[in-house]
Amino acid sequence: MLNRRRFLTAAAAVLAAPSVARAAGDWPAKPVRVVVPFTPGGSTDITARLISNRLQEVWGQTVVVENKPGAGGNIAADMVAHGDADGYTIFISGPGMATNKFLYPQLSYDPVGDFAPVTRLITQPNLMCVPNSLAVKTVQEFIAFCNENRGKVTYASSGNGTTLHLSGELFKRLANVEMTHIPYRGGAPAINDLIPGRVNVIFDNMPSILQHVKGGSLRGLAVTTKERVRATPEIPTIAESGVPGFDVFSWFGFFVPARTPQDVIAKINADTRDALVYPQVKTRFEELGADPKGSTPAELAAFLRSEIDKWGPVIRDAQIRLDN
Repeated sequence: MLNRRRFLTAAAAVLAAPSVARAAGDWPAKPVRVVVPFTPGGSTDITARLISNRLQEVWGQTVVVENKPGAGGNIAADMVAHGDADGYTIFISGPGMATNKFLYPQLSYDPVGDFAPVTRLITQPNLMCVPNSLAVKTVQEFIAFCNENRGKVTYASSGNGTTLHLSGELFKRLANVEMTHIPYRGGAPAINDLIPGRVNVIFDNMPSILQHVKGGSLRGLAVTTKERVRATPEIPTIAESGVPGFDVFSWFGFFVPARTPQDVIAKINADTRDALVYPQVKTRFEELGADPKGSTPAELAAFLRSEIDKWGPVIRDAQIRLDN
């Protein structure tokens, strides 16, 4: 009886295999969600929408960008990690996938074990910006302003643990200044408070802040990477402005639940990488100061591990801990 049961189970699996393959081959057969862990208008949201618009054209299915902010991206990550592993829910994330495990005392998901990497999307510098009402035009003048106003200077971020937050903490240490962190639930509301001068500075992702600098509503002091950026060659780096060793950049990638079929992951990977080099998409990213960088799933997995190794010691040494 036991052998017969095993035979029937194995036979059922074999008979089911062709239908699974056909279903994966027809993917997507319904709308796809791209979950953004921050509010609309920020860099993560801009990146998701640029790529999703192209994927919608390629797939012939609606691609819905769903913003689910909160807890430094953990609310969205938890939802996707424990959702259906069928490829119809894609998570766009970045440095938080590497840093949140060190920042928060307890996570309801495993950034490595609960997700399957799909592809990197873009890398980008952050841009140090101040309101026009602040009478500083260089990094050194801002440092002097901080020293003259100890305990009063504030810096905004799109949330606790983001590269905007960590950039500010790194600047405090390397420039030896005092600043108070003001976290927002996304880049857009942070910028809205920076423009009228309610906060003093931000180290924001280039795609979401550059339009305000070029439009004249904010003043860009420096970029956070070790080299200048093609989109803003006139703006110096923080390192060359008298804060040596400063080098921070943001990145984004697509992830899906860990049990997602490999052929579905392969299709999302291939179509997304094609979207990144599609002329209108590629040009727009470059205009925003971002560098489209597709990858294999294995390359994204290795990159994520390197980011975990990079930021873990920094966060531990700075004793940065956040509430869930």
